[in-house]
Amino acid sequence: MAYENEGLIAAEARRARRAQFSIWLMLATPALALLIQVYLPLFHTLQFVARIELPLLVTIYFGLMRRSQIRGLTLGMLMGLTQDCFARDYMLGMNGICKTLVGYFAASIGMQFDVESAVVRLMLCSIFYLFHQFVYWVLQRSLLGQAVTFDILTELFWTVINALLGVVLFALLDRFRKRE
Repeated sequence: MAYENEGLIAAEARRARRAQFSIWLMLATPALALLIQVYLPLFHTLQFVARIELPLLVTIYFGLMRRSQIRGLTLGMLMGLTQDCFARDYMLGMNGICKTLVGYFAASIGMQFDVESAVVRLMLCSIFYLFHQFVYWVLQRSLLGQAVTFDILTELFWTVINALLGVVLFALLDRFRKRE
């Protein structure tokens, strides 16, 4: 039994499972998610949209589907920093750090597991949303010295909303995936 060939076989299997997307989808989806995240909460009746993390969900999806840690963390960094640039609280880098970590971990999980199931996607969206919110809270308390609380019941409510929206968004984006 040749153990030196197992790494090559596993790498080939991962490469075969990697999803391909058109360049317009890779550019338009994050841009649309950021526009919705930034501009819809400006309307008084749509302020709840600020708690729906579309840039995070897009980062999770492309991290899971592209199965490349470098691409996942790069997309997360770009999405987070762009979102920070449009934020009104002037904490540049907070979303960048959180979404970079999420993009990296999503790509790492996408490399190891089959993430095509809606139940798996629901669980991953829930875990990554809570992870994102927790890291953001930790950064606010430790780096900025702000006395913010982590309201677990409110976060669980928004976790469920974001996870369900994530499953719907992932199914929609799957329709645009290039088949090999």
